[in-house]
Amino acid sequence: MKLRNTAITRANSASLPMEDHVAVKYNSVNEGEERKGGHGIPKVSMVPLIFLIFYEVSGGPFGIEDSVKAAGPLLAIVGFLLFALIWSIPEALITAEMGTMFPENGGYVVWVSSALGPFWGFQQGWAKWLSGVIDNALYPVLFLDYVKSSVPALGSGLPRTVAVLILTVALTYMNYRGLTIVGWVAVFLGVFSLLPFLVMGLIAIPQIEPSRWFEMDLGSVNWGLYLNTLFWNLNYWDSISTLAGEVENPKRTLPRALSYALVLVVGGYLYPLITCTAAIPVVREHWSDGYFSDIARVLGGIWLHSWIQGAAALSNMGNFLTEMSSDSYQLLGMAERGMLPEFFAKRSRYGTPLIGILFSAFGVILLSWMSFQEIIAAENYLYCFGMILEFIAFIKLRMTHPNASRPYKIPLGTIGAVLMIIPPALLIVVVMALASFKVMAVSIMAMIVGFVLQPCLVYVEKKRWLRFSISADLPDLPDSQEAAEDDTVPLVF
Repeated sequence: MKLRNTAITRANSASLPMEDHVAVKYNSVNEGEERKGGHGIPKVSMVPLIFLIFYEVSGGPFGIEDSVKAAGPLLAIVGFLLFALIWSIPEALITAEMGTMFPENGGYVVWVSSALGPFWGFQQGWAKWLSGVIDNALYPVLFLDYVKSSVPALGSGLPRTVAVLILTVALTYMNYRGLTIVGWVAVFLGVFSLLPFLVMGLIAIPQIEPSRWFEMDLGSVNWGLYLNTLFWNLNYWDSISTLAGEVENPKRTLPRALSYALVLVVGGYLYPLITCTAAIPVVREHWSDGYFSDIARVLGGIWLHSWIQGAAALSNMGNFLTEMSSDSYQLLGMAERGMLPEFFAKRSRYGTPLIGILFSAFGVILLSWMSFQEIIAAENYLYCFGMILEFIAFIKLRMTHPNASRPYKIPLGTIGAVLMIIPPALLIVVVMALASFKVMAVSIMAMIVGFVLQPCLVYVEKKRWLRFSISADLPDLPDSQEAAEDDTVPLVF
């Protein structure tokens, strides 16, 4: 990898015209002529990319049971429809536009850096990386929750701790072996995880009573659990952007993969919700993690129960693999942009970001003690902070650089783009306001650490205690001075 000193690069970039920064050409990834990257590693193609997105966001309907427990069947079904409309679609569209505008590892960190500068770019990376690691700590917990009915010893204590460590080590090694392996494993796991729900839905059809869909008691709704469950199951569409540098022809592949994955995710939630809530009487207290396997036993017998449990376990492994991939490649992308020490940009012989993988795995082990609800609430809070920066960067780049190259562009002008992000922005405010004091305090402390850490890293670079470099293969980002000069360009509505 060709690297250049960050101080020299930043000094030279100030003298370059705006077009050299924004209307950049990512020849190696935009032209789509090569199926291999600069390290001789095959690029990720369409089908694996769809399932990587699927697992970044969902992994199947495992974990959506709490939406019924919190609010009943009607609000659960309506909630997934509405959240997909006001949150998932806008986030996926923004990811498609910005991911094709900056098709490199680092994703949303690069978007925010280009619009708001390196300080806020680092804060974006810190918040999203923490959110991703917290999210990944959830999957061993979910895995053990599903299998503890068959292996009670894994419910608590030393056996559970050892199981978490073994799972983390095994899946970390798979990430080390290569992203293309992770992608095709995701395809297999995705098909295997969705098939039993298709079968269960077909078995349920003769027993469906539509009146059960309309059961609702607004007075007993647990709004915090309800919103956090919906939000957790329908976000993280932007995570795939941190792998954009590993995607084959991302300007064409990324938008299409996002659209296909959106249908797969939303359909994968609504189908079992609609069939299962109407096929058996709804007792809300029973709807918690793993309840779909109990429904499978009632509808189909022990064989379907076992299939759902196996699918749940493997699905959580798929979630873990893809989340660790995006987290580790994000660190690699930040290092290639000079935000982290150069050793984060080093790749293994398989082309994978070894240091980023190890850091992410260590974070997962540290956070694995948290409960399911605490994990969801904490990651949602940090994720919301990152999404605020992301929305600001998206709108600012639309306003300051309207003519920059965007292989995919949302068919809305600046005003339309602002109107599109108002509903998800309001949702962010609600989710953050409903967080408990404990979650809010811990999340704010984590963000304060980021505010301190970035200047410390700048100081370390200045003292040359660690080497920081910017990859010579990447174009320069626009700075605030260039953005101000570009304000004279007429806006496109």
